[in-house]
Amino acid sequence: MCREHYRRYHSDRDCSRRRLLTENAHQFQCTPKEAVALQRRLAPFIEERPLPSPPRTVAGFDLSIRGDRARVAAVVIDIESLDTVDETVIETEILFPYVPGLLSFREAPAVLAAHDALLVPPDLLMLDGQGRAHPRRFGIACHVGLVLGVPAVGIAKSLLVGRGAVPGPVRGETAPIVHRGEIVGAALRTRTGVTPVYVSVGHLITLEEAVELGLQLAPRLRIPEPTHRAHVLAGRW
Repeated sequence: MCREHYRRYHSDRDCSRRRLLTENAHQFQCTPKEAVALQRRLAPFIEERPLPSPPRTVAGFDLSIRGDRARVAAVVIDIESLDTVDETVIETEILFPYVPGLLSFREAPAVLAAHDALLVPPDLLMLDGQGRAHPRRFGIACHVGLVLGVPAVGIAKSLLVGRGAVPGPVRGETAPIVHRGEIVGAALRTRTGVTPVYVSVGHLITLEEAVELGLQLAPRLRIPEPTHRAHVLAGRW
């Protein structure tokens, strides 16, 4: 294959991949069986790689659900000062049933709507849920990060998959989350003697960077400030 044909081949292949991603990542109205198949199809698009530059702002997202209604909050904070620089709350309808492992199909449409309502675009997304620490390596942090093309981190309060994730008792200690022989995340002790949180890559960041940011953004509580503030705001019905 000559150089020009090689270039065209890879350009066409990249366009096809982008088209597949665009057509499928936004598909939330489907059955649970279709959702599982879609996760498997989209998981290879997730990229775990170093951040190109230190992020200055991070948006945390959380939802409060009552029946078929959700109140979703997004809070953007300055990473250095921890000051809130933007926040928004919206209410929306929940259309997908609760199914373990399919949280993004239930909550991601609301998260995306809240993101679109922000006036300050965040450099990084932090979600209360899983990233790659997921049976199909495609939790809500992966789904939202992939749709938006923004680095994303999942910070979960409990394990969905994996074993061996018991860090030492002191703040800052970590332990790998291992699933099917693969490290898919890390248990992070954000407060000495307190239950850890479970960190995993969503998109466009390394696990080491995700853990470092998770600890930096949790100076006083178990839960990092972005998702904690979003949790408080979302709960004010």
